Amino acid sequence: MLKVRNITVGYNKIEVLHEVSVDVKEGEIISVIGANASGKSTILKTISGLVSIVSGAIEFEGINIDRMTPNEITSLGIIQVPEGRKIFPFMTVQENLEVGAHVKRSRIKRKETLDRMFAVFPILYERRSQIAGSLSGGEQQMLAISRGLMGLPKLLMLDEPSLGLAPLLVMHIFEIIQRINREGITMILVEQNVSHALRLSQRGYVLENGRITIEGSGEELLQNANLRKAYMGL
Repeated sequence: MLKVRNITVGYNKIEVLHEVSVDVKEGEIISVIGANASGKSTILKTISGLVSIVSGAIEFEGINIDRMTPNEITSLGIIQVPEGRKIFPFMTVQENLEVGAHVKRSRIKRKETLDRMFAVFPILYERRSQIAGSLSGGEQQMLAISRGLMGLPKLLMLDEPSLGLAPLLVMHIFEIIQRINREGITMILVEQNVSHALRLSQRGYVLENGRITIEGSGEELLQNANLRKAYMGL
């Protein structure tokens, strides 16, 4: 579905990603893990078109997208749920969700998708007229994920969905991610909670200083002694 080929990316002439390659097959959950400032979020932003590549190529369903605008990329079905949720705090829950269905392919099914989101996230239905900024952290993360789903993604990219949440809420968010994937949505997961992320993922990539240093199945990475020591404290 997605082929990222040897991309080099930089900000203000400082390279952040160095010849990074990632493959994502339809139906998979892929995890990208690494320390803070290793370049994980930059990978997602580059796929989304928010950051330009210096060299390399990105292909989605056979189409080269690395020179497309973010809106064009979203229209193809690539949706990013950003780190920190980035909801619209002064809009209602329902208004936030409706904003998620802004491209043509999702606008025509907006009512149907909205009803489905309220069925999947009943707490959001209860809060539909509430100002989004007044929601709890867990509710805001559910809103951010469901807003992404309103765009009818083929590929959903989640950036640190468990960040700042209490342990019980973290488990709930991962259950939601697994349920979404079972419904057929392919996912890229950038996540600080390495053990949970890898247990959900078919495959994973370890990013260190802007380079992919290890890749393998989720189970293989969970059993990697160096990885367990560096990222799981085991």
